[in-house]
Amino acid sequence: MAPVFVGHSSVSISMFIPVVSALHIRTTTPTCNFPFFCSSLSLSLSTENNNNSSWRVVSESLRVLEWDKLCNSVSSFARTSLGRQATLTQLSSTNNPTSYQHSLSLLDETNAAVQMIKHGACNLDLTGVHLHLVQSAIQHAHRTLPLDPNQALSLVSLLEFSHNLQLTLKSVIKEDADWYTRFMPLTHLIMEMVVNRSLIKLIHQVIDEDGHVKDSASPALKQSRDKVRMLEKKLYQLMDRLIRDENSEAPHLEVSNIDGRWCIKSGADQMTFKGLLLSSGSGKGSIVEPLLAVPLNDELQQARALVAKAEEEVLLTLTEKIQVDFDDIDKILNSLIQLDVVNARATYSLSFGGTCPCIFLPEDKDGSFTHEARASGTLTSKVSYPKNEWTLYLPKAYHPLLLQQHRQNLQKARKDVKNATAEIRRRKLQGESVTQKGERDINLSSLEMQVSALERAQPVPVDLYVTQKTRVLVITGPNTGGKTICLKTVGLAAMMAKSGLYVLSSESAQIPWFDSVFADIGDEQSLSQSLSTFSGHLKQISGIQSQSTRQSLVLLDEVGAGTNPLEGAALGLSLLESFARSGALLTIASTHHGELKTLKYSDDAFENACMEFDEVNLRPTYKILWGVPGRSNAINIAERLGLPNIVVENARQLYGAASAEINEVILDMERSKQDFHELLHDARHFLTLSRDLHKNLLITRRKIMEHGTTQRYRKMQEVFEAAAIARSFVHKRMRQLRASAVKPSQPTAVGESQHIMANKAQKNAVENREHLTTRRNSSPVKVIKQSPTVKRNVLPEVGDLVHVSSFGKKATVLRVDSSKEEIIVQVGNMKLKLKLKDVET
Repeated sequence: MAPVFVGHSSVSISMFIPVVSALHIRTTTPTCNFPFFCSSLSLSLSTENNNNSSWRVVSESLRVLEWDKLCNSVSSFARTSLGRQATLTQLSSTNNPTSYQHSLSLLDETNAAVQMIKHGACNLDLTGVHLHLVQSAIQHAHRTLPLDPNQALSLVSLLEFSHNLQLTLKSVIKEDADWYTRFMPLTHLIMEMVVNRSLIKLIHQVIDEDGHVKDSASPALKQSRDKVRMLEKKLYQLMDRLIRDENSEAPHLEVSNIDGRWCIKSGADQMTFKGLLLSSGSGKGSIVEPLLAVPLNDELQQARALVAKAEEEVLLTLTEKIQVDFDDIDKILNSLIQLDVVNARATYSLSFGGTCPCIFLPEDKDGSFTHEARASGTLTSKVSYPKNEWTLYLPKAYHPLLLQQHRQNLQKARKDVKNATAEIRRRKLQGESVTQKGERDINLSSLEMQVSALERAQPVPVDLYVTQKTRVLVITGPNTGGKTICLKTVGLAAMMAKSGLYVLSSESAQIPWFDSVFADIGDEQSLSQSLSTFSGHLKQISGIQSQSTRQSLVLLDEVGAGTNPLEGAALGLSLLESFARSGALLTIASTHHGELKTLKYSDDAFENACMEFDEVNLRPTYKILWGVPGRSNAINIAERLGLPNIVVENARQLYGAASAEINEVILDMERSKQDFHELLHDARHFLTLSRDLHKNLLITRRKIMEHGTTQRYRKMQEVFEAAAIARSFVHKRMRQLRASAVKPSQPTAVGESQHIMANKAQKNAVENREHLTTRRNSSPVKVIKQSPTVKRNVLPEVGDLVHVSSFGKKATVLRVDSSKEEIIVQVGNMKLKLKLKDVET
């Protein structure tokens, strides 16, 4: 009897027959529980079918987006086999992550790992740690089985890596406490690991670096190994003696080890000593175990068995020690696997130049919404977007698989050039003909040209900006123009942001958190299900429409294609209007049907975009023009490719003048749009220049102010130093004068210095007199002539020149205080207050 599947269980109908019979026996009324049971069974089967259908639609959507290839690419950055498997499991799950908070947690982990990588101190590279051996060790410990020595060494590597990572993290946080929050939530994950240092020490005591149990692990092991070495030495001596005795008659003898027993292998069939023939063959010689070696071999086998038993006891002791810390070791293993997964996401994101996306819940858009912007590895700010801002903001976004393929091709081409260059150098050293050299030079030149072509042919990023009021975006354009790549770029970016990966865009992307990403892309013809291309598309779109919610992203490629153009256009119109009214949060569809371009002008929920086409070079530019519907270029392309004029003109007439006028309007819109973008680019360029100039002006102003402050400070320092010197000199002179006044009769050094300074003053006065004679008519300064030994009886006036005897220099009078008989004079850069008696004419 065929089983009926309910949930994940297989239940036979025959199991329910006794129950039904019993129900009929107990009741005579026609109303029984059998209809209820059948309805419940039908409901279970229907639920199972719905779940299978939902899984099929989501799985098919991820397949056409090539999400599995991206998952494989990310997992390749994991350093361990368990890490790669866990990365694939996490990314490839169709319903993971299941919540917005989960996605935020994944992004926080990736940001923390990016910060650790940029810091450089905290190394998350698990290349030298064999986690699969640690997992085997945990399984052995769980079953109380002896550990393998290599498993024990792998466990030591695990514990030492965890301990060193904790020490490094503590050191970094000690230097700067801010790193504690920047590395969150990985900080908690690392610090919560409990490492038993005594277990590491114990394993090092019994296992050497080569993965063998040490002799010192136990006395029984040392005794057994000593016995094995002693027996092997005896056997070696015995075999050596037998071979020496046989060399005269059988020269080709050698010692052989068969199943751990020492034997002698001979190229001849005849040997003089007695022994047990283990094997022989015609022309191949024979292997004989000498009778004298039999008891020693038996004893050696017993000793080796004792060694194995002693090693097993030592390893079993290690197992018991591990069982004590079983939970901590298992937690450390899981934590390091998680760290390897997070490090793979972060390394991939940095390797391809990704930026941290800002994800938000669509429910937050109530006029204005606020969501947390994460960048540079930490929660940095609250960003508020007004109502007319973007729902989807992807500036210069790359298709990750195209970017990866281009890098691989470029690396391969550069490697080919490097190998070809090395080969030419190698052959030049060996000598070669001119013809061969020319051929190789041509080959090298072609390889270099290939590298140059790849460097110029960089993948073209796309700009995707969708406003909040837009529910359906219609993209038109020529075949191979990049429409499908745009759809896949959006789908992969949404999945990457949701899964904790950086988005490959020029700046932080703003992406809603989509509960599911549905896609219908490519040729869905199914021979096994007898479905045509059109039927395959309809089946997938039907599943998408039934499974999508108000938080879903829907991507439809060539909607309405594969059938009669009129019917396809009508069906496409109906589908897109249905998605706009009650379907997904955002629907992006590509099409060739011109009727779909008109939806924007009747419904604000629609927006148009087209792929730009270079009519001069007759090739697409892969850039998006927003707000402009695509126009037909087939007739123009046919004309430029040389199709006869009569055919082209006939086609234009058949196409219709109205359509041509529409194309002309679209062309004008494209030109206006292009002019607008050029002006916008120029405005941004000049704005950037203005900002740079303003920044430079601020820097220059700051430098000038700093220079002025420095100069003022330096002048003040000079004045203070000069004043200090002057005060010191005046005080010294005053002390000398007082000393000379107390002892006027004694010829002192002070008196001699006064006499010398007086002579100098007199000489300077004569020179000044001669100098002033030439300037008497032009200078208003009055010079008061007086004998150097006669004190002044008349006060000098402001501006007069006087002689300061203590300095031996001329000074200009600045101020006169007659009441105190003091004057203020200026000597060079110094201003001095002196008594009238201290100055002379």
